[in-house]
Amino acid sequence: MNSEPQNISLKEKVGYSLGDTASNLIFQTILFFITYFYTDVFGIAPATLATMFLITRIWDAVNDPIMGAIADRTNTRWGKFRPYLLWVAIPFGLVGVAVFTTPDLSMTGKIIYAYVTYILLDFVYTAINVPYSALMGVMTSNARVRTILSQFRFAAAFLGGLIIQYSVLRFVRVLGKGNEALGWQLTMVVLSALAIVMFFITFATTKERVKPPREQKSYLKEDLRDLFRNKPWLLIGFATVFQLTYITIRNGSIIYYFRYFVGDQQLMLFGNTYMFSRDNMTSTFLIVGTLMNILGIILSGWFSRVFGKRNTYTGFLAATGLFTAVFYFFSPGDVISMFIMQILASFTFGPVSVLQWAMYTDTADYSEWKNHRRATALLMAASLFMLKMGVAVGGALLAGLLAFHGYVRGVEQTVEGLLGVKLVMSLYPAIPAIIGAGVMLFYPLTNKMMVDIEEDLNKRRNKSEKQEQA
Repeated sequence: MNSEPQNISLKEKVGYSLGDTASNLIFQTILFFITYFYTDVFGIAPATLATMFLITRIWDAVNDPIMGAIADRTNTRWGKFRPYLLWVAIPFGLVGVAVFTTPDLSMTGKIIYAYVTYILLDFVYTAINVPYSALMGVMTSNARVRTILSQFRFAAAFLGGLIIQYSVLRFVRVLGKGNEALGWQLTMVVLSALAIVMFFITFATTKERVKPPREQKSYLKEDLRDLFRNKPWLLIGFATVFQLTYITIRNGSIIYYFRYFVGDQQLMLFGNTYMFSRDNMTSTFLIVGTLMNILGIILSGWFSRVFGKRNTYTGFLAATGLFTAVFYFFSPGDVISMFIMQILASFTFGPVSVLQWAMYTDTADYSEWKNHRRATALLMAASLFMLKMGVAVGGALLAGLLAFHGYVRGVEQTVEGLLGVKLVMSLYPAIPAIIGAGVMLFYPLTNKMMVDIEEDLNKRRNKSEKQEQA
């Protein structure tokens, strides 16, 4: 097992990364458009939606740890985690379509339908993404290689984001032919089919190499005890809640910001005047942001080597929050300045996304090193729960803050409503970003410490193998 090369092939890196493209075809659509879809297409009031986002987290409180425990105890000829990519891909795609389907029901019926399908989406997302996330921790035991693998993963994730940002509003318009509800449903059929194929590729191209200590017996109570005594995991977990609260509020507000605050604009470029529609500016704004995310991801390895993972994560998340806060000072005509701040905020957020998951796998090594036990899937399930908690809190806050400021769908907003749209794009999301950065100031796992932990764990594993062979 441990005599195998610690590096992995380009084919396997790309194959693994496509799983995150698949996930993000659904996840990024949720992140950018679900609040708008539910309020302006489906017809749910923002206050009702805020309540729904919070209530559905109750199921996740049970769902994620259960899935982690199940995956850790799964043993097949394909490994512990890879089989779920094969088993759950099709249900994941089908439920993705169901969430963006608008049934012909009363408002009460629609709300019930929204609750049921959204909870189902949480379930299948957990069932495929807990094993997928855990897979990175067992493809190699080398922390440096995992950081590289995380770079591939998040470059592919943002590729999924690019596909969403460029195509979704266009697909909705073209496929719906004036029927926005039908457009959203057919768009999700296309995206879900693509996601299913990508998950199958990830299953076919990856391999599990790192296994728990041979003498380890799996007891859920002890696994949970180890998790909640894992200080590095607790810190990155709480930082993740704030990080995802930031990105959910901020990304979910973009479509409102351009539709209601910025509007259609005539801009002078290279001596000529051009008319830019609000929808085209929205898509371009998102694409520019994702391209800068990818650039940040490409450079994240260099930043983490020079400054360390903790310092890079902390400094860049804080910078992202500050650049986002600047949007409060813009007027509707300051489109060029908006794009400049988008470039800066998105570039600094790129390394944050990569290092978040690289540090989670580091905390799994730390737990094994400290406790002589490894429960990778449970740890990643708990990590995914923290991520989804941030999405839920951010979604609930976005909907709740819009309601608080008097937002009304489909009409010209009041002064207070416009202020709310402006604030959810700027100061409101900046606050959790700054708090998340502050939490990570106390994260203890330095690059040097991880090298020492890796060396110690490899000695243990090699000793265990020799004892097994004797």
